Amino acid sequence: MTTQPDTPPAAGRPRSKRDGSPGSDIAFPQVQMHLVRPTEPAVGVVTRNELCTSGRKAAGFVRHVEIDVSKTALAGSFRAGQAFGVIPPGEDARGRPHSVRLYSIASPSLGEDGEGRILSTTVKRTIDEHWDTHRLFLGVASNYLCDLHEGDEVRVTGPNGKRFLLPEKPEEHDYLFIATGTGIAPFRGMVAELLHAKCPSRVTLVMGSPYESDLLYHADFLKRQEEHEQFSYLTAISRERDATGRTMYVQDRLEAERERLLPLLASERTLIYICGIAGMELGVFQTLARMLPEHELAQYLQVDDEAMADIRAWSRRMIHREVKPTRRVFLEVY
Repeated sequence: MTTQPDTPPAAGRPRSKRDGSPGSDIAFPQVQMHLVRPTEPAVGVVTRNELCTSGRKAAGFVRHVEIDVSKTALAGSFRAGQAFGVIPPGEDARGRPHSVRLYSIASPSLGEDGEGRILSTTVKRTIDEHWDTHRLFLGVASNYLCDLHEGDEVRVTGPNGKRFLLPEKPEEHDYLFIATGTGIAPFRGMVAELLHAKCPSRVTLVMGSPYESDLLYHADFLKRQEEHEQFSYLTAISRERDATGRTMYVQDRLEAERERLLPLLASERTLIYICGIAGMELGVFQTLARMLPEHELAQYLQVDDEAMADIRAWSRRMIHREVKPTRRVFLEVY
């Protein structure tokens, strides 16, 4: 998943924010950022590159790519939920070297190897058509990464990101993770980290995709659900009908699992993380507003009275204005 860069934190600024809003007392860990800058990229080595869709005839090509960063400052310095940069070779249409692209880290904080030396990401090939010329458009960085083989070198930067993280004391919270597409990347790392640490927290993951064959890491999540009773894995397929004849987006799955999810959402321990295609958050927020009584909704959303009177009329431009997520809701949409 590609993410947007953010600015480095002010020196010595504490991670915990306590401003009186719901969730303002949640402490988050100090993280390192920009140890490797785009002006002086480091070199990693690909150790694994494989399809991670649940079916080989999936609508898109999505690959799980692992990179050995042991000889760089990234080693042991990244956390689940952060991103790292990739600089593809070559030049753009103006003859300038390609700029850095950021990708979500799909590994737990200890990496794929348990020692922080190998990080991973989830990459979807970008294949499209120009509206005006009708010519084929291929994403530069996504196809570059997907084409790499074991042993190939890749220029990397980072780590980036300080907001989309697990709290400093993860055992003090329960989690609802909601993903679409490659937005699953940070949750793969977070789920693995929580379960490996034998964290007693309840963890629920809702994964949305257009077709069942496009579910990412599907077999792995099913296995984790079998092995860990506190972990629940729910899917939402938007373009195929299930046994009841329904299609579902992630917000529809929340509604369908109302009885199971209401105790989780009512708890003051619960944090909600949303990652994926921009726009998905609107449907999730509308569903939460319909599902929860106002005093429970206030844990996650601060909604103006006028907006609350007509939930169906909400639009994305209202988010952070009339509909404000609290600090117990984490958004990473693109």
